[in-house]
Amino acid sequence: MNLLEEAIIYSTIMYQGKVRKINNSPFILHPLEVSQILSSMTNDMEIIAAGVLHDVVEDTDGTLKEIEKRFGKRVAMLVDSETENDYPGEDRAATWRKRKEQSLEKLRASTDIGVQMIWLADKLSNLRSLAGVYGEVGEKVWDFLHQKDPASQLWYYKTIAEYVEMDLNKTGAYKEFIGHINYIFPGTFDTSKTKYKEYRKIDVSGCECIGRGAKAEVYRYDDELIVKVYNEKNTYKDVEREIALARTAFVMGLPTAISFGIVSVGRRYGSMFELINAKTVSEFIAMSPDHSEYYAGIMADLARQIHSTDASDEKDKFPDASLQLKGWVTRAFGEERPDLQEKFNALIDSLPPTNNLVHGDLHTGNVFLSNSEPLFIDVDRMSISDPVLDLSSMYLFYVGYNELGADMIENFMGFSSATAGAFYDSFIRQYLETEDEAKIARVNDRAALFAYLRLVGQIRKKRELSENDRAVIERLIGKIEALLP
Repeated sequence: MNLLEEAIIYSTIMYQGKVRKINNSPFILHPLEVSQILSSMTNDMEIIAAGVLHDVVEDTDGTLKEIEKRFGKRVAMLVDSETENDYPGEDRAATWRKRKEQSLEKLRASTDIGVQMIWLADKLSNLRSLAGVYGEVGEKVWDFLHQKDPASQLWYYKTIAEYVEMDLNKTGAYKEFIGHINYIFPGTFDTSKTKYKEYRKIDVSGCECIGRGAKAEVYRYDDELIVKVYNEKNTYKDVEREIALARTAFVMGLPTAISFGIVSVGRRYGSMFELINAKTVSEFIAMSPDHSEYYAGIMADLARQIHSTDASDEKDKFPDASLQLKGWVTRAFGEERPDLQEKFNALIDSLPPTNNLVHGDLHTGNVFLSNSEPLFIDVDRMSISDPVLDLSSMYLFYVGYNELGADMIENFMGFSSATAGAFYDSFIRQYLETEDEAKIARVNDRAALFAYLRLVGQIRKKRELSENDRAVIERLIGKIEALLP
């Protein structure tokens, strides 16, 4: 007996007497349909067999240990990727969002294409049933489910579509999946996603990395092209959103580079820019550190231009950055320092109301010079906020990173810590257009406060904190407590 036949027999026994809640059909029909969908995408018998078994642990008394013993480690891993955490004694409707978020993390973190295929096949089977009943009873379909909120259901299925799009967007199963989402939730996806589409594939091996951030690296692809390569946690939705924001900023008169297309770089998305013979301001400073004051002036002029741009007519496109700032607070202090969390949130709430823009991640690695004219990229954090958000970014990258070690700034920016300090000092003076030391000190204190907040949060993101990490956090919190008043 082959692997698939054994899986079908085993599942038939385990699902005996069980029915689907949405239409009361025999439960075994669902895993068999999942395996059929999988067979349209792959000939890998372990993936197809896992599709037959994917609900065994969650919906029967079968165990992963038994599946591993009968069908092997990989099949057990694939089944586990589709198995939600159980919360005995708690209402399933109450734990729905928590269970879905936890299981989606398995999908997002997986490197085995079989995980994505099983998720797509399972959810496509579910949507086929859902669409059938929806066609008969309309919005009453949600009454059959644990989660009766259609907005939550849309979030779940849309997120899955975004997570598997890179690898599976050319499969018929994916296009059918998108079609059913658009049928139940009209207008969710552009209809082009239901048609054949292939991203241009590029390789950045050997290309010079000219910038690196939390979400992406920027490579010089050739003399004319720059490519921004996003990390694997970013979906095509994130890339499309950034491109749309850049176009909006450009129409508003801001000097931003416009991407002309999304590409695939291995299993990651990339965004291409035509920047002929352009270099980042960081590269120019590294080549001519004695001219850092000149480049500081370019950055100061650019920052003032962004901060004086009124986005009242585009408020639906640019978020209020207060949520981002409060996210920094939560990440930095969590439940450990509720006193600081409360004070910071009150400080954020007291920032003067504004409709003006900030870049959100302003530094010299995000700004190119083309024929001496600045063009900025990385607009995914562009928002409406007090300028302190951008000034704190500048302080962090050119002063604050010294807290992590003398070579931190040089590794990130490509020039020495001493050059960075001189550059920042010149930048803030030119930005404020003053030599008033008291005024400069007040602005620097505010910029430092939010920079240290952000830095504490960055350190806490590590899975495990070293003794040195804890010591740095304590030192930074001491500086925060001194600056907060």
